[in-house]
Amino acid sequence: MANRHLSRSIVLQTLFEWDFLPTGPLDREKNSTSDKSGWSDEEVKKVVKRNLNEFAPGLEDDVFVFSLIEQILKKQKVIDEIIEKAAPDWPIDKISVVDRNILRIGLTELLFGDRTQVPPKVAINEAIELAKTYGGDNSSKFVNGVLGAVYKEIGEPGKEETSKKKKSDEPVDITKLPKEILGGALVYANKDGVTYFALVHDVFGYWTLSKGRVEENEDVEAGTLREIKEEIGLDIKIITKLGENEYVATHPEKGKTLKHVSYFLAESEYYELVLESSGGLDGAKWFQLSEIPELRIYNDIIPLISKAVEIISKNK
Repeated sequence: MANRHLSRSIVLQTLFEWDFLPTGPLDREKNSTSDKSGWSDEEVKKVVKRNLNEFAPGLEDDVFVFSLIEQILKKQKVIDEIIEKAAPDWPIDKISVVDRNILRIGLTELLFGDRTQVPPKVAINEAIELAKTYGGDNSSKFVNGVLGAVYKEIGEPGKEETSKKKKSDEPVDITKLPKEILGGALVYANKDGVTYFALVHDVFGYWTLSKGRVEENEDVEAGTLREIKEEIGLDIKIITKLGENEYVATHPEKGKTLKHVSYFLAESEYYELVLESSGGLDGAKWFQLSEIPELRIYNDIIPLISKAVEIISKNK
């Protein structure tokens, strides 16, 4: 563990240098943080090796250093967008160079790392420790706040891994978890003879279906109608049920929750989508069927879309 902590420090030092390059993500003249290929792969390796020799001679786990920084640079654009959504009051170019690179490290491990090697809480705690060591007086609180905000949402991107990952030493008994009922819908509309589908975009970079929490003692269909109206502003008519999904989500304070989602096919008039203010979503848009294969969509949503298309085609 000590080696891993030192490795993250080396990654932070390397990112610190990279962030100050004229061709790096911080371009003062253009006031832009868009990703730019300031270093080639060989240059990255050269700087990492220099920092390893200077700050961590004899480090046993240098593979972790190279793997982590490669992943961060690869995902930097997506990660920076997530930071901006999770900390809307802090434009990324206004965040200190140390803090934003600690966030890049923490979010890369939190969202794209191997959770069997680095569990989410470890990723967050390690980032906080980096902030305490290298950041300012308020850095650890800021980093904790941003990562905590994202952590509240990771049940969604992480749900596909639930059935794939190996059993832990203390397996979760889902029958004992508090259960949350949600309703969602794939909404379609016809405009000028063309069928469009309404999708929402989350802060993790995926297009998915609009959904929300069904209140206690509320009918699932009624709750779905209400939630779709609140989330994207559409009055919908439910056509049929598409399927169900169940996954375990983790909240940093409330702990684990079993989320059960019922998905419906629903019809609506074609109106401009009005996305409700949400920490988990950053966009909503109508798509033609031909556009959907090019989108980044959760694996368990794809069969629902296929089923919906089949139903709509039969009803024409």
